[in-house]
Amino acid sequence: MPDVKYAKTHEWARVDGDIATVGISQHAVDELGDVVPFDLPLQGTTVTAGAPMGEIESVKAVSELYAPVSGEIVEANLALGASPELVNSSPLEEGWICRIRMSDPSEVDDLMSAAQYETFVAEES
Repeated sequence: MPDVKYAKTHEWARVDGDIATVGISQHAVDELGDVVPFDLPLQGTTVTAGAPMGEIESVKAVSELYAPVSGEIVEANLALGASPELVNSSPLEEGWICRIRMSDPSEVDDLMSAAQYETFVAEES
């Protein structure tokens, strides 16, 4: 998706005003396998770009979730509590993890475009 920006840690951010909707990339989903219930980042928590904001669990592993931008978590995707498989089936739409009110919207400029991310993933393999 052209409006989505990616972090090297495989999280994505879609920005609308000062809110970034955040999830994990299809590549990360493919690496993790089937996602199982996990603790969502808590609303009201302040996060820092590049720092852990939680963990995501799958049948294969537990992986850190990193904040792609700094700010305050204003919403968690509560649908994932009952249906964590949404991360697998729709990582860029229904499987979003949280929304962050950005404290520094310019941090989005440090993230990769979809094309840059595809190249990054190809070189990482």
